[in-house]
Amino acid sequence: MAFTRRQLLTAGLLASASACLGARLPAEPIPRSVLRIAFLHLAPLPGDLAHNRRLVEAAVARAADQGATWIVTPELCLTGYTFADRIGTDWILPQPDPWMTDMCRLVARRRVTLFLSHPERDRESGKLYNSLFVIDAEGTIVGRHRKIHTLRVGSEAWSTPGEQVAAVPVRPFNHIGMLICADAYGPEICQGLQAQGAELLVSAAAWAPGHHGPNGEWERCTSDTGLPLLVCNRTGPDRTLDFTKAETVVVQDGRRLLSLSSDRSAIFIIDWDLQTQTLARQEYQTVSL
Repeated sequence: MAFTRRQLLTAGLLASASACLGARLPAEPIPRSVLRIAFLHLAPLPGDLAHNRRLVEAAVARAADQGATWIVTPELCLTGYTFADRIGTDWILPQPDPWMTDMCRLVARRRVTLFLSHPERDRESGKLYNSLFVIDAEGTIVGRHRKIHTLRVGSEAWSTPGEQVAAVPVRPFNHIGMLICADAYGPEICQGLQAQGAELLVSAAAWAPGHHGPNGEWERCTSDTGLPLLVCNRTGPDRTLDFTKAETVVVQDGRRLLSLSSDRSAIFIIDWDLQTQTLARQEYQTVSL
């Protein structure tokens, strides 16, 4: 089932040691009924691909070391939000490009599932998209979502709006749905994913607080569908927006179960109960980068 896009809506590297804040998750083996999920709440540098790639690589490895099975990145974690006027777009290739191929190998070695935000060029049309890929524990790209609610001016003008949503099988779920940031704005996309059998929604975001910041969209998405929503946001200043106080959230039944923020790159780690489809515990772990 396909859904056409809506009209335009306005809307340092790893330290050698990590600090664990909040309540540490239990050290005993993780039950099979529990999925450990890591949100990479990162502060990418605008246009610095080499730095940001190293940051993502190191954060994925650190999350895997902490027992995470699923790892989620924020929107445009490799480029920063405002990058096109600094480094252009010629470097954006059809996926998987060489770097993503290396990431697929890393994911397979660590036996994790990675939700990776990465720009892509359509192989046939040459159009550019702001995309979220899911790579399974075998290192295979099993799904992709192209951001639909893109801004046609300013920092997102380089990207073409996507036109379809598709629920994809991602173990241990039969199907999950993917969003990118403002795709949660309005009911159509989330309800479309629910209609296709999605059991959980996962979103990458670069949504700064302020006048055009999130204002109940994530909560309404869960109220409209009855599906839990996991949102991995980013932190740090960018060239046009300040994400330092942006929040990574876990939302269910119209309310936030967790709202997490950090003024520097960090990993937030939660445990999700697969039987009850909610947090296995309120405790979470913060690994500062």
